[in-house]
Amino acid sequence: MDASSQFQDSLPFSSDALLAQLDEWGITYQLYHHTPLRTVEDAKAVEAGFVQTGEAALRLKNLYLRDKKKRNHLISLEQDRDVDLKSLAAELGLGNLSFGSPDRLFETLGVRPGAVTPLAMINGASNGVNFYMDQAGQKADLVYMHPLVNDRTVALTQSAFLDVMERLGVTITWI
Repeated sequence: MDASSQFQDSLPFSSDALLAQLDEWGITYQLYHHTPLRTVEDAKAVEAGFVQTGEAALRLKNLYLRDKKKRNHLISLEQDRDVDLKSLAAELGLGNLSFGSPDRLFETLGVRPGAVTPLAMINGASNGVNFYMDQAGQKADLVYMHPLVNDRTVALTQSAFLDVMERLGVTITWI
């Protein structure tokens, strides 16, 4: 199965259910539908259709990582940021970091590769996943991310994003 909304009913928490939860909480967001995006390059190809010129936007790449103690970490960074796992591990004091398997990703965050997103913390918060966010998110007007599937993108204001994380019981470690 791929990470598109076509298969969202196989997820522990569907994209439609997530969007309904945001609506119930009174969270305002913009929703965009597009072809499935699997890489930052794919995302850049469609961003021109919804990113406004001059907007202070944070477009994310998301890494699901495990440390040598088998703890799970979701790290959301500005999409163009270069990442060296050794340096990142040292900065976070985590020891060796490696990418988690697709099975572990699904088990802990309830998403498939290509749809990793801070919004997966709707599953990850109760599964002990630690969340780290690029400090650029503290200055962004809008944060763009997938709503658990990779053929949709939501844009949340910074305050709406922080409200969602608080409602999910997520502690954000800014990096």
